[in-house]
Amino acid sequence: MPRPHASHLTLRALIITLLIAFGFYLLAELGLLRTGLEGDKSYISYLILAVYLAATLHWLWLAHGLSGDRRRMVSLEVATAAGEEWPPLGDGPLARLVANVRGKGEGNSSALLQVLGDELNNRHALGHFVSDVLLKLGLVGTVVGFILMLMPVGQIASFDPELMKELLGSMSAGMSVALYTTLAGLVTSTLLKGQYYLLDASLADFVNRLTVFVDVHLGSDAT
Repeated sequence: MPRPHASHLTLRALIITLLIAFGFYLLAELGLLRTGLEGDKSYISYLILAVYLAATLHWLWLAHGLSGDRRRMVSLEVATAAGEEWPPLGDGPLARLVANVRGKGEGNSSALLQVLGDELNNRHALGHFVSDVLLKLGLVGTVVGFILMLMPVGQIASFDPELMKELLGSMSAGMSVALYTTLAGLVTSTLLKGQYYLLDASLADFVNRLTVFVDVHLGSDAT
């Protein structure tokens, strides 16, 4: 029997987004977010946060679309179990698969399911790529920070205390860039990987249930 919570992907995605937003709000209230952004003179942390925000919006859009497919899958399972007429399937991947399996004549429906699975997985490829990009941006910030930190060393011509104090301040600013950008890249990359893990798990469940449904209820159409 279909699970009643199977189509609540959008709700779970919104809850996760609110929790993440609340975490950033706490960081802002504690002044940690402002400290990190102000300490990054390279502005790479701003870029990381902007990319993460765009990727999260894309993730929410994908979650909403997959949630709709899962809802239609639940309705189809319920109608089939009750011997009722199938509900409208819309024009999504579920409708295309059913139409292809019914109309392809001889052959094996597993090939169509494989194509559908690859098509749906490709939608998530951008999110995984962006997650790696966020991590790489953090590492770029690390390199930039160390460059900024070591540049003043070449300016040391004497051991004048005032000059040394100024150079240490410049080196500290470079270290701040390295640490804050690394932290921003690690945190946002990890969060985005977790978000897309939820999406991948939901997609795998959807494809598995669809495979069972096609084999059990549309098998006669495939032969």
